[in-house]
Amino acid sequence: MKTAALVKCLILVCVATTAFSQSKFKVTLDAGHGDHDYGAVYNGHIEKNITLAVALKVGRILEKSGDIEVIYTRKSDQFIDLIERANTANRADANLFISIHCNANKNPAAEGCETYVLGMSKNASNLEAAKRENAVVALEKDYLQKYEGFDPKSSEPFKLPITTAESDLDQSILLAGKIQNHFIDELDWKSRGVKQGPFLLLNKAYMPKVIIEMGFLSNPQEGVKLDSDEGQDGYAQAIANAIISFKKENFKTNKGAAEKPSEKLGNDKSYKPTDSIPTPKAVVKTTDPKKPEAKKLEPKEAPKPEPVATGEVTFKVQLSASGKLIDTTPSNFKGLNAIGVTSEGTLYKYTYGNTANYDEAKRLLADAKAKGYTSAFIIAFKGGKKVSVQEALKR
Repeated sequence: MKTAALVKCLILVCVATTAFSQSKFKVTLDAGHGDHDYGAVYNGHIEKNITLAVALKVGRILEKSGDIEVIYTRKSDQFIDLIERANTANRADANLFISIHCNANKNPAAEGCETYVLGMSKNASNLEAAKRENAVVALEKDYLQKYEGFDPKSSEPFKLPITTAESDLDQSILLAGKIQNHFIDELDWKSRGVKQGPFLLLNKAYMPKVIIEMGFLSNPQEGVKLDSDEGQDGYAQAIANAIISFKKENFKTNKGAAEKPSEKLGNDKSYKPTDSIPTPKAVVKTTDPKKPEAKKLEPKEAPKPEPVATGEVTFKVQLSASGKLIDTTPSNFKGLNAIGVTSEGTLYKYTYGNTANYDEAKRLLADAKAKGYTSAFIIAFKGGKKVSVQEALKR
């Protein structure tokens, strides 16, 4: 009897732990560049090393909060394809995707921080920043196929088929504004604003996402600060505080209500989430002068999933995500049939196929990629509930 009671207790603990982990706010941190992709290099300061150091520091701060799960695209000096960086966040169903970078300019006097969201822009400096970050795909194998013919070497103006949900853009702008304000208030850093640009990396991630340009390595003073432990600690704390503040104001708990912000950040360097952030001082440079309002992350109604036998493991291929409900006819999905749709928060997620055979799922994935869904990936379910592919394969 004692053994049976102990087993039952352990099961309850495991269930409680699983439920808690599922309620966590997930943040994917992307340290820009890596390995043979050095990024900007000026006066001995190397971007790939600085972005990794700051990303790891941000992650440690967030993990201490106890209710934030951190996913890293890299934790060492590795080269990761842009599409894999985005898919790391997609597979984790992350709430936020944050890519950390350093800026550079031929003019050594250029200074300050700026944060980018996804969008088309005719501004020369915005396009230049996007071209610089997009150019990394030339280091990847078969990049013309993976990025649907995008050629960073071409001198022709480039455009991306921007598919991000409107609500994601609104949330991205809010997050970017918070990051800029924390840089200003905590680091007394010059703000260059919140901007939009056609970044391949952001276009492949299906959640609110930003690219942070912390400062200019080409500026002698900023380069020293970016490459110092003290400077990196400051950047990491400001970024982490912005994320925590955003979470408290926008992420709904299991009870369905947003968490209440805590006390305002004091002079001491211990973590205290901010109470409120002023209206962003940085204005998004778009052709539309209207400032978007934050949208509540209310779930939308979508077709009910098909009933699945308890304990049954199945695999599907996630094709895309959108803020709009699209008819699942093959003509809307490049001729693919067996399209499914579910709603998560403000997004509709579209899947292809449904099989209990993992080899068949890999064949479906190959079909989807051949049709042009280069960022598609396999997802798994057990008894109708989403689980990791690794967990599904164990069963």
